[in-house]
Amino acid sequence: APAPQLSGSLMSLYSEGELGSVAVRGCVQFSLHYDPAKKELQVHVVQCRELAEAKRQRSDPYIKTYLLPDKSNRSKRKTAVRKRSLDPVFNETLKYKLEKRDLQGRTLNLSVWHHDSLGRNLFLGEVEVALGAWDWANTRPEWFNLQPRVSPQPPPPPPHYVLPDDSKASRQKTRVVKRSLNPLFNHTMVYDGFQAKDLAEACAEFTLWHQEAFSKRQLGGIRLSLGTGSSYGLPVGWMDSTAQEQGVWKRLLQQPRQWVEALLPLRT
Repeated sequence: APAPQLSGSLMSLYSEGELGSVAVRGCVQFSLHYDPAKKELQVHVVQCRELAEAKRQRSDPYIKTYLLPDKSNRSKRKTAVRKRSLDPVFNETLKYKLEKRDLQGRTLNLSVWHHDSLGRNLFLGEVEVALGAWDWANTRPEWFNLQPRVSPQPPPPPPHYVLPDDSKASRQKTRVVKRSLNPLFNHTMVYDGFQAKDLAEACAEFTLWHQEAFSKRQLGGIRLSLGTGSSYGLPVGWMDSTAQEQGVWKRLLQQPRQWVEALLPLRT
């Protein structure tokens, strides 16, 4: 039988309880300041203008921020909701405690949402700012045009190798999610330098582990490949993907520059 597919939008994985979108328009005004005495990044959200209408010529907007790549609740900050306004004024400061050197490699994701009383919040646009390149002498409020969201990145299980490279350079891991039988990782692993033809000879191996205080225990894994039993003409044991796993890898090869979504059973 074919592998069961996840239904609905990837948005459900990207931001639980926040679904759907309207045509993005408008802009947002905010300023950034780092307070070295408090070791604190301050995001002062001033206002928005000409937001999209979520329903009946109105929106109930609020603003949410993350410090990427952390997309967990620890990284999330939100303003209050402004009722019935396409030009809301917030004048709220969202704060993050961290060392200034830790801002290198971080990206501020600031998104605007319509709050729905039934929980089906609508995406109204976003802005991303690479903090490593930000001029911290500039503390004035700046206007940014809101942008549509690209398809969010699905969360793979941990850890991950792309074989035949089984070195530490190939190994990537997610954070540990504690006390959960249904963990949500929202973590992206990136491998550079691959040609499309190399993927036909490669295998992406994911393994899931239980972390204990002084040890860890493997819970299972999957291998995504064409399942040919060989790589670059040499027989290898790890090119043994199941029919379901092969199907996912084939869809990946057939759909360049697109995300492939799948639900696969773990192998032991």
